[in-house]
Amino acid sequence: MKIDLDSLTPKQIVEELDKYIVGQTKAKKAVAIALRNRTRRQRLSEEMRDEVAPKNIIMIGPTGVGKTEIARRLSRLCGAPFVKVEATKYTEVGYVGRDVESMIRDLVSTSVSMVKTELQEQVREEAEKRAEEALLDLLLPGIGKPASRGTASREAGPHSATASQPTALQPGAAQPSSAVSEPAAASSTREKFREKLRAGELEDKTVEVNVTSNQFPAIEIFSGTSLEELDVNIGNLGNIFGGRKKRKKTTVGRARDILLAEEMDKLIDMERVTEQAIKRAEQMGIVFIDELDKIASKQNVSGVDVSREGVQRDILPIVEGSKVHTRYGMIDTSHILFIAAGAFHMSKPSDLIPELQGRFPLRVELQALTSEDFIKILTQPRNALIKQYEELLRTESVELVFDEQSIKRIAEIASDVNSRTENIGARRLHTIMEALLEEVSFTATDIQGQTVTITENYVDERLKDIVEDHDLSRFIL
Repeated sequence: MKIDLDSLTPKQIVEELDKYIVGQTKAKKAVAIALRNRTRRQRLSEEMRDEVAPKNIIMIGPTGVGKTEIARRLSRLCGAPFVKVEATKYTEVGYVGRDVESMIRDLVSTSVSMVKTELQEQVREEAEKRAEEALLDLLLPGIGKPASRGTASREAGPHSATASQPTALQPGAAQPSSAVSEPAAASSTREKFREKLRAGELEDKTVEVNVTSNQFPAIEIFSGTSLEELDVNIGNLGNIFGGRKKRKKTTVGRARDILLAEEMDKLIDMERVTEQAIKRAEQMGIVFIDELDKIASKQNVSGVDVSREGVQRDILPIVEGSKVHTRYGMIDTSHILFIAAGAFHMSKPSDLIPELQGRFPLRVELQALTSEDFIKILTQPRNALIKQYEELLRTESVELVFDEQSIKRIAEIASDVNSRTENIGARRLHTIMEALLEEVSFTATDIQGQTVTITENYVDERLKDIVEDHDLSRFIL
């Protein structure tokens, strides 16, 4: 659920994150303050607003402790343009791959989509009226609206999904003398169909609409970079590659969706959408860069690490503040908030180039998860693992019940395996739970209507071999 960022206090942001993420209070607070500062900055005078730069954040911690999950939940929570990217996807300019500016283009595209959706909701009521009149024209091709029948009805023919029908907005307009010979009967028939349409009695009836085909051929540049990444605006090439009308038979229910979408597009001013979207992306945009540690390189190395450092150099001007060209226009990145995250197992933040380190002044360390944290992860969040498995097996009419001691034992085993092998944090619980419930999941269709109780003894029995064989657990878990 997205909430207006203006109404979210830092405490409320942390409370929302607590519903899905266990622990990591420092990281939650840092992110909450950064988000709130976005709103505070908007309340400043214009002169002071330009001077306040965002305080970018680096979240440092082992894998599986909640760094990426915080980003996922933020994107669903805040009403600001938000994009999550992987640092490993980018390559230095001159190499095959995506350039770092594409993260800003993605942010602007997200912002445009957000603003367009908001404006569509504002005109939805009017668009629904137009779509209803258009549907009635499709269902009653021989009985037009209370308007002239001669030229207008011949031009309309079977109603086009993209054609504009001004008379649809004036169903009660006076009919000229050359209209239908029996206007009262025609109007009565139209109203009867309108009632049936609103009652859902005609949803499965087949109608024929004219839709716009926007399919473009797949165009690839020799370097492997697509046109979108090169930011070539191919919208003006619609007459060459697409934009043609084609007839399509579909149900009334599907036709309503098509007509509604096109009517909303007609009622929206795309120039206004673009203008608002660019402003929102510049002032409130948030970019989450995951796996930043993968592009950190140690000093005095060669080979692939050269490209890694090149990516850092390319990211630097974007984080510092620069102009990036997008298909919607130029965007200034000076006030976009950047949140980076990385495990930094093989490297450390000081391995980043000094200039980039300086652009991420706030560093938050996330703590490794303990056995107690695993118990909370299994039971407390809204998307808790145990709740997921209970609901999955309930679809097979199998009730799954975990007693308190079994949950504690699962957490202990996960923590123990993490300590003896690679520490992958909460992701270890996924592998433990799959191994534990493998037999129940496999035979669920044969034990429908039964209740399966998971006890501590059952846990020990199912995971005995894995726990005892350290070498085997290293490969299996």
